[in-house]
Amino acid sequence: MMMTTLKNKIRMVGLKARNVLANPSGDQMTGWLIVVLIVVVVGAVFMTLYQGSITQIWNSIVTKITNLLN
Repeated sequence: MMMTTLKNKIRMVGLKARNVLANPSGDQMTGWLIVVLIVVVVGAVFMTLYQGSITQIWNSIVTKITNLLN
């Protein structure tokens, strides 16, 4: 029962978000701002969680490029 209500709530949020994004009356900008906000938050969480490995990968790429140029 709990999963059913959760799925229904998620489905309703999805429908509302889709309606906001597709609404031609001017609420479209609000919808896109919400999408951008979600992308920024997910990106920030990703960067925070994987900052060490991203730094390591970036340093190895820079080292390889530097070695190729020398």
